[in-house]
Amino acid sequence: MAKSVRSAVKSRYALRALNFAFFASVVFSLGCASVASAPSKTRDAATPPAASLAPVYPGEEWERVKPEQVGWCQEGLDRARARLEQLSSTSLLAITGGRVFFEYGDPTVVSYIASVRKSVISILYGIYVDRGVINLDKTLADLGIDDLQGLTDAEKRATVRHLLMARSGVYHPASNTGDDLASAPPRGSQEPGAYYLYNNWDFNALGTIFEQETGQNIYDALQKELVEPLGMRDFDRARHRRTGNANLSMHLAYHMHFSTRDMARIGYLMLRNGNWNGRQIVSSEWVKESTSPLTRVHEMNPARRKRGNFGYGYLWWVFDRPELGPEYEGAYAAHGAVGQHILVIPALDLVIAHKTVPGEGRQTTHAQFHEVARMIVDARCKTTQAQ
Repeated sequence: MAKSVRSAVKSRYALRALNFAFFASVVFSLGCASVASAPSKTRDAATPPAASLAPVYPGEEWERVKPEQVGWCQEGLDRARARLEQLSSTSLLAITGGRVFFEYGDPTVVSYIASVRKSVISILYGIYVDRGVINLDKTLADLGIDDLQGLTDAEKRATVRHLLMARSGVYHPASNTGDDLASAPPRGSQEPGAYYLYNNWDFNALGTIFEQETGQNIYDALQKELVEPLGMRDFDRARHRRTGNANLSMHLAYHMHFSTRDMARIGYLMLRNGNWNGRQIVSSEWVKESTSPLTRVHEMNPARRKRGNFGYGYLWWVFDRPELGPEYEGAYAAHGAVGQHILVIPALDLVIAHKTVPGEGRQTTHAQFHEVARMIVDARCKTTQAQ
């Protein structure tokens, strides 16, 4: 499947002249509203900024540069800043070539990252798949996975791969809310692999399977495999434990707490195809497959997702609309409730990490975040865009 996915990814977008409204109708779960249209400038081509600086990796701190040094113009970024000031956003970092060229708020604040956790565990899965420890084609029956209400024989035919794709066909109650389970078809009506549904049961069961197959606590593995190699600055292992309603499901959620600057390291690892300063943390093959549209936008469920801009990979949201333009070819994102986001745009060598610290009614919608992200993309200098 990986080979066919990679072939499809290479050919799925055609470069074209652009003059379009961005994100007119993208809709997510987790309480996300439709994205408001944002006008886009006409661009000649989506080339990376004319970088005179070789890419770098952060040490203790991210290197910072003036926007003009890496092909971005201050005037456009000032407009993005003004928009952020109107929102509940608490911090944002925009990074190209491993250097911060735009910053808003305090990126050191640690808080709940909501469903961004799912994209993080996708990387952990990739590491242990690469090592041969986890077999994606094992079924729930093979693994002895069940739940409080009991899984049917048909549900137990779901594989680990099906869960990573949110295609298990298992619609048992999850231990936490924030998914599309209310829109699920009746239990037993969908064969494993046949039907996409953003379903926390799948995601939480992946946590159980990970710990069972690796013999490690998920947070200990997170610290060993990602936090320490990437030099994440603000991770506190003591804050992390699996939570949820154990009366609904035995598979609890694995919530995480990161700072914005550490979220950016996750995005930069992915942008660099799993390599961190010469060390291959996770294989480039896993990065490519997990961020490919294994579920295309027209296959998404419920129906409102088909009107959006995203397909789905292995726990990553994948841009799947050619009309968004060449900038978004191969782009993907991690999204979390309240305003947690990691956006990776390889065509521009760009990572944007955004956070809204929960509390006091604060919320930055997915639509608002993507509006700001589009403003940052459009802030590239005209001479850079024309190359």
